[in-house]
Amino acid sequence: MARAILSFLGAIFAWGVTAIFFAALTLGGIFWIYSDDLPSHEQLARYSPKTISRIYSGEGMLIDEYAEERRIFVPIKEIPDLVKQAFVSAEDKNFYNHPGYDLRGIAAAGLEFIKSGGDSARGASTIPQQVVKNFLLSSDVRLERKIKELILAVRLEHTLSKDQILELYLNEIYLGQNSYGVAAAAQVFFNKTLTELAPHEAAMLASLPKAPSDFHPVRAKEALTNRRNYVLREMWQNGYIDEATYEAEAKLPLRTVQNGDYPPFREQMPRRDYFTDEIRRQLSRDFGHDEFYGGGLTIRATVDPQMQSQAADALRAALEKYDRDLGIWNGTGETIPAEQLTDEASWRGALWELEVPRDIPGWHPAVVLELGEQDARIGIEGIEEHPDGHWIPANDVQWARKRLPDGTLAPPAQVAGDLVEVGDVVLVRAMTNDEDGSFIRWTLRQVPRIQGGFMAMDVNTGRVIAMQGGFSYESSVFNRATQAQRQPGSSFKPFVYAAALDNNYTPATIVVDEPIRVNTPAGLWEPKNSSGKHYGPTPLRTGIEQSRNLMTIRIARDIGMEIVADYAEKFGVYDDLKPFLANSLGAQETTLFKMVAAYAMFANGGERVEPTLVDRVQDRRGRTIYRHDRRICETCEMQALPAGSAPVIKSNRERVMDAVTAYQLTSMLEGVVKRGSGSGVNLPVPIAGKTGTTNDAKDVWFIGFSSNIVAGCYLGYDQPRGLGPHAYGGTLCVPVFNAFMREAIKEYGGSEFKVPPGGYWVKIDRFTGQRLPDDANGPNVIAEYFRDGTDPDWLSPYVVAGFGDENVVLPWEAGSGGGQSVTTSTGEQKVIPNKADFGTLSSGGLY
Repeated sequence: MARAILSFLGAIFAWGVTAIFFAALTLGGIFWIYSDDLPSHEQLARYSPKTISRIYSGEGMLIDEYAEERRIFVPIKEIPDLVKQAFVSAEDKNFYNHPGYDLRGIAAAGLEFIKSGGDSARGASTIPQQVVKNFLLSSDVRLERKIKELILAVRLEHTLSKDQILELYLNEIYLGQNSYGVAAAAQVFFNKTLTELAPHEAAMLASLPKAPSDFHPVRAKEALTNRRNYVLREMWQNGYIDEATYEAEAKLPLRTVQNGDYPPFREQMPRRDYFTDEIRRQLSRDFGHDEFYGGGLTIRATVDPQMQSQAADALRAALEKYDRDLGIWNGTGETIPAEQLTDEASWRGALWELEVPRDIPGWHPAVVLELGEQDARIGIEGIEEHPDGHWIPANDVQWARKRLPDGTLAPPAQVAGDLVEVGDVVLVRAMTNDEDGSFIRWTLRQVPRIQGGFMAMDVNTGRVIAMQGGFSYESSVFNRATQAQRQPGSSFKPFVYAAALDNNYTPATIVVDEPIRVNTPAGLWEPKNSSGKHYGPTPLRTGIEQSRNLMTIRIARDIGMEIVADYAEKFGVYDDLKPFLANSLGAQETTLFKMVAAYAMFANGGERVEPTLVDRVQDRRGRTIYRHDRRICETCEMQALPAGSAPVIKSNRERVMDAVTAYQLTSMLEGVVKRGSGSGVNLPVPIAGKTGTTNDAKDVWFIGFSSNIVAGCYLGYDQPRGLGPHAYGGTLCVPVFNAFMREAIKEYGGSEFKVPPGGYWVKIDRFTGQRLPDDANGPNVIAEYFRDGTDPDWLSPYVVAGFGDENVVLPWEAGSGGGQSVTTSTGEQKVIPNKADFGTLSSGGLY
């Protein structure tokens, strides 16, 4: 009997051993099959996650950031133990003890699956398994993927330490709200760093990996609170916190940024603007989209935040003034249905959802709640309701007329109801007393239809300190400083004059200012001066000071448009300027960015300077991968500089024009500001510059510079159309330049323009171009700088004529002796009186 029992038990044992053997063999075969073609887990040792690229001002202030996956990589040593313990408790409490997989967890999950008849599939993945799934495998729920996951998890355990695996997990895991990794999540949900998190906050973050979309902090607040408390209990049971801490933390309410309990991190930074968006555009092109959005770059911008704010304010003021002078009401075009205006919470929620500009200082979105006989009651975003309501009074709307559906304009508004209706979304600003800042009333505002651009940069380094690409970035992201192709008009003329000065012209060269007629394939071309008049033989300086079109065309024809085109391309104004005479007047389109950069080369004495919005770019490891300033500091390595001396910087830049030419041109452009079309400039330091106004005033420009800063402005409609008969660069853009430069000079200073060696001074009559005695003085006398080696023939000067105007009577010849009878260009006989002066000749009596 005993023998039979032993025999039976032996058989059972043999069958059991055989079954185990074959089961092991089968499992081994399965694992062998699936392990043959697996991705390499060793690449995880070289993990470089996508991280946020951040932009800082020159003072080190964070001003913007870009990322497709919002992730801030944090080394495991810098992650607080509390955060590690929370995630281990929530996701894998045996993490520090298992070999990559947890048999007890697998068994428990399998048992639950069987009990539920396959309806409940609880995850049993360890942290190593989740790491290999997230990095190397797909997320599909299949047995094949789970087998591969187990194999790779075991291999990973043999390759990396527990801390290294946890570092990968805590920096890669998706936690909702476009936050990847624990550091970004702490910022997104609590606006805190990891070291600032309390146990209940760490537990909340650890609750999210299971199902971030199911545990939304607002929509599923209760479910997330329960999950958080479960994690806190696990932390207590695992010995990471004591019972008193668990009980106290579990009683705390769930507080997050999304519920309005903390200010969003984004609110601590300036609102995104044209400057940082242009950095994004340029660097994503230069470094590649993936590297910019995921490379964790640290970008030091050239922007001066104070000057950027000043540029935006100055441009907005000019655009709004022009728009208000037109007196046409456009509004925002947005409305809120009447049924949403019945209670405050409803209209506030509806107003918040609308995409209206919120980046204009002092302006608020608002909705018209009711209309009175005279006034309109409004509800204002971000402003508490007043017991008597907030109102737009009738006298605030009487500047404007409403555009009717057929495109015509209604009569000027008399009451608020003439402009707005109930439900209209508007923009408003608080009007205050200039003396004491006390509130007066709310006033309607609108984003102008006219647009423009402004840019300012350092003439020596090329650092762009301010750039505004329109009235409001949030109303239009199109950057009109860098992207808008516009006709520069007369602001291009300095490049024609620069080419002339480098080709044997002097500031005293006489150029004929008489009508021009040119037969072209498109018909007869008859350019005119902006005044409609012509003024006869005139010195070169006066031609640019008074912006004479006819003189500029003669100069371009005399030296050749090919030379003008070469100069324009050398200065970077154009890539390919077509050699047509009309282009000497700025007819071909370019950008404000290129024009301002080119003018900087006049200001710095003729050296090439490349404009930049970025000083330096560092990669995620802190290595500098781009630096703009390549100049050499010859004394920076000295332990101490001599008292009163500054570092010696050696310029190794290319020279694009002769230094004497640069100064001569700068001196002429000073004349534009003192006596010409830029005379509206009113600043405490020497300024040179040039206005520009295109045909029908579709574009108006002014670009000017001090010894340190160059700044430029243009205004015009995005779909070009005339700005009106009184629109000029001197009337619309010069005020923008003045407003900005007044503040820029306070910070950057200014001085007389540096006179280079290689020339000599001569006093001349600026009306006739004739030489005067060295002691001459008076309003007609100007000291002109001539290049060494040039000695003009004052009695028989070089005269630029052409177009059939070879027989030229010079001003001083006309004014000598008795009266002289001449035939004008219209065939009339005129007598030039004795002692004829420039006024006689230029008044239209002769020419």
